[in-house]
Amino acid sequence: MTRSLLSADQLPVHARRVRAMLVRWIPLLEARGVFMVLLASAVGAIAGTLVTAMSAIVQGLHALMFDVQPGGRLSGMFSLQHPRQAVVPAIGGLLLGMTFLWLKRRKFRTPIDPIEANALYGGRMSLTDTLIIAGQTMLSSGFGASVGLEAGYTQVGSGFASRIARLLRLRRNDVRILVGSGAAGAIAAAFDAPLTGAFYGFELVIGIYSIGNVAPVMTAAVSASLTAEMFGNVPFPLELSGLPDLTPSQYLPFLLLGLVGGGASIAIMYLVTMVERLFVRMRIDSSLRPFVGGCAVGLLSLITPQVLSSGHGALHREFAMNYGIAVIASVFVLKLTASAISLGSGFRGGLFFASLFLGALLGKVFAGVMAFVSPATGIDADVAAVVGMTSLAVGVVGGPLTMTFLALESTRDLTLTGVVLAASIMSAILVRETFGYSFSTWRFHLRGETIRSAHDVGWMRSLTVGMMMRKDVKLIPATTTLAEFRRQVPLGSAQRVVAVDGDGRYAGVLIVAEIHSEQTHPDSTVLTLAKFKDSVLVPTMNVQSAAETFQRAGAEELAVVKDFTDREVVGLLTESYLMRRYAEELDKARRDLSGEG
Repeated sequence: MTRSLLSADQLPVHARRVRAMLVRWIPLLEARGVFMVLLASAVGAIAGTLVTAMSAIVQGLHALMFDVQPGGRLSGMFSLQHPRQAVVPAIGGLLLGMTFLWLKRRKFRTPIDPIEANALYGGRMSLTDTLIIAGQTMLSSGFGASVGLEAGYTQVGSGFASRIARLLRLRRNDVRILVGSGAAGAIAAAFDAPLTGAFYGFELVIGIYSIGNVAPVMTAAVSASLTAEMFGNVPFPLELSGLPDLTPSQYLPFLLLGLVGGGASIAIMYLVTMVERLFVRMRIDSSLRPFVGGCAVGLLSLITPQVLSSGHGALHREFAMNYGIAVIASVFVLKLTASAISLGSGFRGGLFFASLFLGALLGKVFAGVMAFVSPATGIDADVAAVVGMTSLAVGVVGGPLTMTFLALESTRDLTLTGVVLAASIMSAILVRETFGYSFSTWRFHLRGETIRSAHDVGWMRSLTVGMMMRKDVKLIPATTTLAEFRRQVPLGSAQRVVAVDGDGRYAGVLIVAEIHSEQTHPDSTVLTLAKFKDSVLVPTMNVQSAAETFQRAGAEELAVVKDFTDREVVGLLTESYLMRRYAEELDKARRDLSGEG
């Protein structure tokens, strides 16, 4: 079992020695499941350590740049210590722009995040990309840009997990599970919430919950959380006490809040895209956009520092204070603007925690409106904040169970389970049916990718038309008469023949039986009966694109041409064979994900 797991014959010398030592002294490692759990435990400990270190570095930058006192949070300050601190985000943007120039000159590719890696590349991630993203994220958040560190956390957790898995030459599905375990550990350590981290790995990075992945992912999450606690990482819990009992009549308003949160999440994703496109239209060089964005965020921070960084302190402050609806709404608008400007201008980070903060504000605004519209409903503002927090975050981040567990683990109140889960599901359904993307997959869509989740679709890209087509194609000139065709291609000798023009380019598909049964003048050319003249495949098409082409054309068999320009015929492919190969590969992928085989 271990030999197939580690591919010992292909391992580097030092890795083979480590493997031999492990197998000799720990016989249980011959069991793949036990090996993966132990490996995930180590990955979780690494993720917890890295998350703690990144958090400490950012807190150190906040103390240095903004005079944040030990134990305090930048976004929790009531005002900046000095107006000149408003230029700090612009300085951070300038430094970040310099990193963009350096990476451009070194010709670095676009970094791959855990979701993309698991969806397209079997979990393979670059450690260089990981370090770059982590550094840029710490720089962005450390200098006050309105972005969260969670993207950097999951990148380092998954990146190091992928590196370890590749060093040990694990099989494709095991690499994907370990990458998900790294991300799970990172989120668990960041929020002191093992269940949240585990379901983040299941829903967002691996793409499925199964018996085969539950043990390693859960182990990594618990290991990371314990490691972070050991290093004294500040936990996330929201201290909510004295919450009223929920009544059945309150569920309907909270379900409405779930829909409002889902709609708001879609609007936020569109807004970030609009800001990004605005920077492009302004023709500002990409290396200068973070500086411009930093200037704008700095100006907003003069109104309230709650717009700065991820918003941990601001969220706790909103739950601790009883602000009026006008103040809460203004903070919502300011934080939303700052986050959109930060991400749209190129600061590195994500909307994970910003969506939690914005959702909590939205929930409190909703409670205020309901108190005015329907006082008899009796909606508690803190409960509405928790429901709004999860509803909006589900739309932005994805993963209703992830956000539900985050709400429960952060509040330590299980009485909210039903209403939080119901509202999260409503938000998820609305976003999926009307928009179809989370923030991460929406960014992939804007880049031209078709990823909608972390399900492994990389095999679909490798299963191309060129691999499946038949090359023994019978060609005939399109000027051939029907009588001549019947002499050259007797009935039963072939089912289809491809017609080509005088330059050897594709002209259409000829159905042999139809031509033999046609009663038109025998001197007519076969071109008059050619089908699918404008529908062809090319060898580089993947199975999904080819299936869509068959569906549009309504054809059972299509010609394959070298390219769409010269249309030189190189093969034929039948829809039945295409779908059979697709079904075989899909069944294989499902067996791997479920731990079978």
